[in-house]
Amino acid sequence: MSNQMKAKQRPRPNTKYQPVKKQSNKSLIVLTLAIVAVIVVIILGINHQSNQQAELSNKVYDIDLTGMPVKGNADAPVKIVEFGDYKCPICQYFAQNVEPQIEKDFIDTGKAALYFANYTFIGPDSVTAALAAESVQQQSNDAFWPYYKAIYDNQKDEKTNWATSDYLVQLAKDANLSIDFDKLKKDIDDKTYQSEVNKDNAMVGPLNVTGTPTLFINGMQYAGNLDYASIKAAIDKAVNKE
Repeated sequence: MSNQMKAKQRPRPNTKYQPVKKQSNKSLIVLTLAIVAVIVVIILGINHQSNQQAELSNKVYDIDLTGMPVKGNADAPVKIVEFGDYKCPICQYFAQNVEPQIEKDFIDTGKAALYFANYTFIGPDSVTAALAAESVQQQSNDAFWPYYKAIYDNQKDEKTNWATSDYLVQLAKDANLSIDFDKLKKDIDDKTYQSEVNKDNAMVGPLNVTGTPTLFINGMQYAGNLDYASIKAAIDKAVNKE
Protein backbone atom coordinates (compact mmCIF):
# COMPACT_ATOMS: atom_id res chain seq x y z
CA MET A 1 0.00 0.00 0.00
CA SER A 2 1.00 3.44 -0.55
CA ASN A 3 2.94 4.50 2.57
CA GLN A 4 0.65 6.07 5.13
CA MET A 5 1.68 9.00 7.34
CA LYS A 6 2.33 7.57 10.80
CA ALA A 7 2.63 9.76 13.88
CA LYS A 8 5.91 9.08 15.62
CA GLN A 9 6.36 9.81 19.28
CA ARG A 10 9.06 12.30 19.80
CA PRO A 11 11.37 11.53 22.73
CA ARG A 12 10.23 13.39 25.77
CA PRO A 13 12.54 16.26 26.70
CA ASN A 14 14.72 15.79 29.75
CA THR A 15 12.93 17.87 32.36
CA LYS A 16 15.31 16.93 35.16
CA TYR A 17 17.40 20.04 35.54
CA GLN A 18 20.22 20.60 37.99
CA PRO A 19 19.26 23.23 40.54
CA VAL A 20 20.77 26.62 39.79
CA LYS A 21 21.51 28.99 42.57
CA LYS A 22 20.33 32.57 42.37
CA GLN A 23 18.54 32.06 38.98
CA SER A 24 17.05 35.37 37.91
CA ASN A 25 13.44 35.92 36.82
CA LYS A 26 14.76 37.13 33.48
CA SER A 27 16.42 33.78 32.81
CA LEU A 28 13.22 31.95 33.66
CA ILE A 29 11.23 34.12 31.25
CA VAL A 30 13.73 33.54 28.43
CA LEU A 31 13.68 29.79 29.04
CA THR A 32 9.86 29.72 29.10
CA LEU A 33 9.62 31.66 25.83
CA ALA A 34 12.14 29.32 24.19
CA ILE A 35 10.13 26.25 25.22
CA VAL A 36 6.90 27.82 23.94
CA ALA A 37 8.58 28.64 20.62
CA VAL A 38 9.74 25.03 20.21
CA ILE A 39 6.24 23.73 20.93
CA VAL A 40 4.72 26.12 18.38
CA VAL A 41 7.21 25.02 15.70
CA ILE A 42 6.40 21.34 16.37
CA ILE A 43 2.64 21.96 16.18
CA LEU A 44 2.95 23.94 12.97
CA GLY A 45 5.13 21.22 11.46
CA ILE A 46 2.59 18.52 12.32
CA ASN A 47 -0.27 20.59 10.90
CA HIS A 48 1.69 21.28 7.72
CA GLN A 49 2.44 17.57 7.34
CA SER A 50 -1.25 16.72 7.84
CA ASN A 51 -2.32 19.33 5.31
CA GLN A 52 0.12 17.93 2.74
CA GLN A 53 -1.38 14.48 3.21
CA ALA A 54 -4.89 15.88 2.87
CA GLU A 55 -3.96 17.62 -0.37
CA LEU A 56 -2.46 14.41 -1.70
CA SER A 57 -5.57 12.35 -0.97
CA ASN A 58 -7.88 14.99 -2.50
CA LYS A 59 -5.96 15.54 -5.73
CA VAL A 60 -7.60 14.10 -8.83
CA TYR A 61 -5.13 12.49 -11.22
CA ASP A 62 -5.76 11.87 -14.90
CA ILE A 63 -4.94 8.17 -15.31
CA ASP A 64 -4.67 6.69 -18.78
CA LEU A 65 -6.69 3.46 -18.59
CA THR A 66 -5.96 2.47 -22.18
CA GLY A 67 -4.90 -1.16 -22.46
CA MET A 68 -5.30 -1.95 -18.77
CA PRO A 69 -7.12 -5.15 -17.81
CA VAL A 70 -10.57 -4.29 -16.49
CA LYS A 71 -13.04 -6.22 -14.39
CA GLY A 72 -16.63 -5.08 -14.79
CA ASN A 73 -18.28 -2.57 -17.08
CA ALA A 74 -15.76 -0.04 -18.37
CA ASP A 75 -18.63 2.48 -18.49
CA ALA A 76 -19.29 2.14 -14.75
CA PRO A 77 -19.38 5.55 -13.02
CA VAL A 78 -16.57 4.71 -10.59
CA LYS A 79 -13.16 3.63 -11.85
CA ILE A 80 -10.85 1.88 -9.35
CA VAL A 81 -7.22 1.39 -10.32
CA GLU A 82 -4.93 -0.93 -8.38
CA PHE A 83 -1.17 -0.60 -8.71
CA GLY A 84 0.22 -3.96 -7.63
CA ASP A 85 3.27 -6.18 -7.59
CA TYR A 86 2.72 -9.94 -7.89
CA LYS A 87 5.60 -10.51 -5.45
CA CYS A 88 4.07 -8.23 -2.80
CA PRO A 89 2.53 -10.11 0.18
CA ILE A 90 0.21 -7.21 1.00
CA CYS A 91 -1.05 -7.29 -2.59
CA GLN A 92 -1.77 -10.96 -2.03
CA TYR A 93 -3.86 -10.00 1.01
CA PHE A 94 -5.72 -7.44 -1.08
CA ALA A 95 -6.37 -9.92 -3.92
CA GLN A 96 -7.62 -12.61 -1.58
CA ASN A 97 -9.55 -10.62 1.01
CA VAL A 98 -10.53 -7.22 -0.36
CA GLU A 99 -10.90 -7.53 -4.14
CA PRO A 100 -13.62 -10.24 -3.91
CA GLN A 101 -15.72 -7.96 -1.68
CA ILE A 102 -15.25 -5.02 -4.05
CA GLU A 103 -16.40 -7.29 -6.86
CA LYS A 104 -19.51 -8.38 -4.97
CA ASP A 105 -20.59 -4.95 -3.73
CA PHE A 106 -19.55 -2.67 -6.58
CA ILE A 107 -18.45 -4.47 -9.73
CA ASP A 108 -21.26 -7.01 -9.97
CA THR A 109 -23.78 -4.24 -9.25
CA GLY A 110 -22.41 -2.05 -12.08
CA LYS A 111 -21.32 0.74 -9.75
CA ALA A 112 -17.59 0.38 -10.35
CA ALA A 113 -14.97 -1.15 -12.61
CA LEU A 114 -11.58 -2.38 -11.43
CA TYR A 115 -8.38 -1.84 -13.42
CA PHE A 116 -4.91 -3.23 -12.74
CA ALA A 117 -1.52 -1.63 -13.37
CA ASN A 118 1.92 -3.04 -12.65
CA TYR A 119 4.43 -1.54 -10.25
CA THR A 120 7.29 -4.02 -10.46
CA PHE A 121 9.65 -2.73 -7.80
CA ILE A 122 10.40 -5.68 -5.50
CA GLY A 123 12.61 -7.83 -7.71
CA PRO A 124 13.06 -9.81 -10.95
CA ASP A 125 10.10 -12.07 -10.10
CA SER A 126 7.90 -8.97 -10.12
CA VAL A 127 8.76 -8.31 -13.75
CA THR A 128 8.51 -11.94 -14.89
CA ALA A 129 5.07 -12.37 -13.33
CA ALA A 130 3.94 -9.08 -14.83
CA LEU A 131 5.12 -10.19 -18.27
CA ALA A 132 3.11 -13.41 -17.88
CA ALA A 133 -0.02 -11.57 -16.79
CA GLU A 134 0.33 -9.09 -19.65
CA SER A 135 0.58 -12.00 -22.12
CA VAL A 136 -2.57 -13.59 -20.70
CA GLN A 137 -4.42 -10.28 -20.83
CA GLN A 138 -3.41 -9.72 -24.45
CA GLN A 139 -4.95 -13.09 -25.30
CA SER A 140 -8.09 -12.62 -23.19
CA ASN A 141 -9.15 -9.92 -20.74
CA ASP A 142 -11.52 -12.42 -19.15
CA ALA A 143 -8.65 -14.85 -18.59
CA PHE A 144 -6.56 -12.17 -16.90
CA TRP A 145 -8.53 -12.05 -13.67
CA PRO A 146 -8.49 -15.81 -12.94
CA TYR A 147 -4.77 -15.66 -13.68
CA TYR A 148 -4.34 -12.65 -11.38
CA LYS A 149 -5.96 -14.76 -8.66
CA ALA A 150 -3.86 -17.83 -9.51
CA ILE A 151 -0.59 -15.90 -9.21
CA TYR A 152 -1.47 -14.40 -5.85
CA ASP A 153 -2.90 -17.68 -4.51
CA ASN A 154 0.39 -19.38 -5.39
CA GLN A 155 2.74 -16.56 -4.45
CA LYS A 156 5.87 -17.77 -2.68
CA ASP A 157 8.01 -16.16 -0.02
CA GLU A 158 9.15 -12.67 -0.92
CA LYS A 159 12.82 -13.66 -0.57
CA THR A 160 12.45 -16.69 -2.85
CA ASN A 161 12.90 -16.57 -6.62
CA TRP A 162 9.82 -18.46 -7.79
CA ALA A 163 8.36 -16.72 -10.87
CA THR A 164 9.96 -18.83 -13.60
CA SER A 165 8.28 -19.08 -16.98
CA ASP A 166 7.60 -22.80 -16.43
CA TYR A 167 5.97 -22.13 -13.08
CA LEU A 168 3.85 -19.30 -14.45
CA VAL A 169 2.70 -21.37 -17.43
CA GLN A 170 1.77 -24.24 -15.11
CA LEU A 171 -0.35 -21.85 -13.04
CA ALA A 172 -2.26 -20.92 -16.20
CA LYS A 173 -2.81 -24.58 -17.02
CA ASP A 174 -3.94 -25.38 -13.49
CA ALA A 175 -6.43 -22.49 -13.69
CA ASN A 176 -7.84 -24.01 -16.92
CA LEU A 177 -7.43 -20.75 -18.83
CA SER A 178 -8.63 -20.77 -22.42
CA ILE A 179 -5.39 -19.44 -23.88
CA ASP A 180 -2.44 -20.62 -25.94
CA PHE A 181 0.05 -21.90 -23.35
CA ASP A 182 2.91 -22.16 -25.84
CA LYS A 183 2.43 -18.50 -26.73
CA LEU A 184 2.40 -17.60 -23.05
CA LYS A 185 5.73 -19.38 -22.52
CA LYS A 186 7.27 -17.68 -25.54
CA ASP A 187 5.96 -14.27 -24.51
CA ILE A 188 7.49 -14.62 -21.06
CA ASP A 189 10.86 -15.82 -22.32
CA ASP A 190 11.00 -13.22 -25.10
CA LYS A 191 9.69 -10.40 -22.86
CA THR A 192 7.16 -9.65 -25.57
CA TYR A 193 5.15 -7.23 -23.46
CA GLN A 194 7.98 -5.47 -21.64
CA SER A 195 6.86 -2.15 -23.14
CA GLU A 196 3.41 -2.54 -21.54
CA VAL A 197 5.00 -3.23 -18.17
CA ASN A 198 7.30 -0.24 -18.64
CA LYS A 199 4.32 1.95 -19.47
CA ASP A 200 2.67 1.07 -16.17
CA ASN A 201 5.87 1.68 -14.22
CA ALA A 202 6.30 5.06 -15.90
CA MET A 203 3.01 6.23 -14.37
CA VAL A 204 4.20 5.65 -10.83
CA GLY A 205 6.22 8.85 -10.43
CA PRO A 206 3.66 11.33 -11.79
CA LEU A 207 0.91 9.65 -9.73
CA ASN A 208 3.00 9.71 -6.55
CA VAL A 209 2.73 5.95 -6.06
CA THR A 210 5.23 4.90 -3.40
CA GLY A 211 4.21 1.32 -2.63
CA THR A 212 1.83 -1.52 -3.35
CA PRO A 213 -1.01 -1.98 -3.36
CA THR A 214 -1.96 1.60 -4.14
CA LEU A 215 -5.56 2.35 -5.10
CA PHE A 216 -7.04 5.23 -7.05
CA ILE A 217 -10.79 5.82 -6.90
CA ASN A 218 -11.97 8.05 -9.74
CA GLY A 219 -8.47 9.47 -9.97
CA MET A 220 -8.04 10.14 -6.25
CA GLN A 221 -5.35 8.23 -4.40
CA TYR A 222 -6.81 6.24 -1.52
CA ALA A 223 -4.83 7.07 1.62
CA GLY A 224 -6.60 4.93 4.20
CA ASN A 225 -6.13 1.49 5.68
CA LEU A 226 -6.52 -1.71 3.68
CA ASP A 227 -9.40 -3.07 5.72
CA TYR A 228 -12.47 -3.48 3.55
CA ALA A 229 -14.73 -1.25 5.68
CA SER A 230 -12.45 1.74 5.06
CA ILE A 231 -12.11 1.04 1.34
CA LYS A 232 -15.86 0.48 0.99
CA ALA A 233 -16.55 3.85 2.63
CA ALA A 234 -14.23 5.56 0.15
CA ILE A 235 -15.86 3.84 -2.83
CA ASP A 236 -19.35 4.60 -1.49
CA LYS A 237 -18.36 8.26 -1.28
CA ALA A 238 -17.31 8.20 -4.94
CA VAL A 239 -20.51 6.39 -5.94
CA ASN A 240 -22.67 8.95 -4.15
CA LYS A 241 -20.94 11.80 -6.00
CA GLU A 242 -22.01 10.40 -9.36
